[in-house]
Amino acid sequence: MESIMKIMVSFAGWFWGPPILILIGGGGIWCTLQLKALQLTRFPYVCSQTFGKMFSKPKTDDPNAVSPFSAAVAALASSIGASNIIGVPVAIAYGGPGAVFWMWILAILGCATKFVEIVLGVHYRETNEKGEHSGGPFYYCAKGLGELGLGGIGKFFGYWFAFLLMIEIAPSISTQGASIVQNVVTLLPQSIQENPAQLQNFKIGIIAALVIVVLLVVVGGFKRIASVTDKLVPLMAGIYIVAALGIIALNIANIPVVLGNIFAGAFTGHAATGAFAGTTVKLALRWGAARGVYSNEAGMGTAPIAHSTATVDHPVRQGLWAIFEVVVDTLIVCTVTALTVLVSGAWTAVEPANAGGMPSMAFRAVYGSAGDALVTICVILFVLSTIIVITFYGEKQAEFLFGTKFAKYWKFVYIVAIVGGLYPDLGTLFDITDVFLALIIIPNMIAVIALAPKVRELAKEYFNTPGKYYLADVAAKKQK
Repeated sequence: MESIMKIMVSFAGWFWGPPILILIGGGGIWCTLQLKALQLTRFPYVCSQTFGKMFSKPKTDDPNAVSPFSAAVAALASSIGASNIIGVPVAIAYGGPGAVFWMWILAILGCATKFVEIVLGVHYRETNEKGEHSGGPFYYCAKGLGELGLGGIGKFFGYWFAFLLMIEIAPSISTQGASIVQNVVTLLPQSIQENPAQLQNFKIGIIAALVIVVLLVVVGGFKRIASVTDKLVPLMAGIYIVAALGIIALNIANIPVVLGNIFAGAFTGHAATGAFAGTTVKLALRWGAARGVYSNEAGMGTAPIAHSTATVDHPVRQGLWAIFEVVVDTLIVCTVTALTVLVSGAWTAVEPANAGGMPSMAFRAVYGSAGDALVTICVILFVLSTIIVITFYGEKQAEFLFGTKFAKYWKFVYIVAIVGGLYPDLGTLFDITDVFLALIIIPNMIAVIALAPKVRELAKEYFNTPGKYYLADVAAKKQK
């Protein structure tokens, strides 16, 4: 097992370097060029159709209808998770401040990548026997590449993606569970933390409670998931951001130095300081890319699974929510976390193996014990929403591969995977997750790159059809 772990860690370290920059970064550049930098040139319109219409309901009487916002928030619930509070400090602990720069770069490019994924997901989706929309890479790989005369390869990619994502979700859920355990433990009295038996019993209790809550939600299907995430995600993100901004404001004098470290560290690495052991450019890229992609999911192919459930008049309209998600997830929430641990100095005071405790340290310095509690509550809410949604993702992979009856029972495998959160080494769990992420990103990004011209044509249709879609929105705005 130790040898296997070394091989997996070695592969993850290699792939999340130049290969990921070529595949994710290069793919993002290609998608950006195909869309004429839509994420930048159309950004005001994107904001009007996403932030400006967060609470619009689908114009239909269909009982199975899912609003674009609900589908987007469900996808956002998956991306806004432990990685936003725990993954970012882990990236800084192993990659230095420069890791943040690479997170930003891949996020900007990732807006275009995720846009292409979601448009493809909605365009090629199908309706299952329960009347629900089902879509994602397993559909657009097979059907989209089939239109290019690559049906055999497309089907292979679809099955490859679906099977490996179905497996990947298990260690990912274990990682989320471990993030909760690591944060809740910091709130315990010192006497319990120093008593191995009591500490283990308390950890088991945390995991058991998490299992029960997730079970109660996921058995209700996607409509229940959407109803929970509609309320949970805005609440948890708002509380966390406001509290973190308070810490940044109190340490505003450190911002120039922090920004200097971020930009310099991205190209020169960073020397050792305090508990931080120092890092290289390669590690900054590896950890920044891995945690950034894991957080905003651009290029992973998972977001289209939730977005494909939306009731929407055109695939591109739903694709606009891709830009909304990446902006909220990475450019806002991840950046707030990064600045919090950097301006407070927490990143130099914690050993890498315990990097998950950096936010708690930063919050504790300002808010006292209430800060610890706040971070822990936010982590619990973030993780809960993520586990709920990715369990749905895994169920959809099982449905595609083996049918709805198998999928109905397979989701309980993910419930059991929560128990993996008792594993103490968060870094190792992230390494395992990164290996599977690499294997699902490969077929998805190949399909995204190949089908980006298709999305370009759909975008032209959306923005140029007289009296419909974009032009109808512009006309309606002028009438107001």
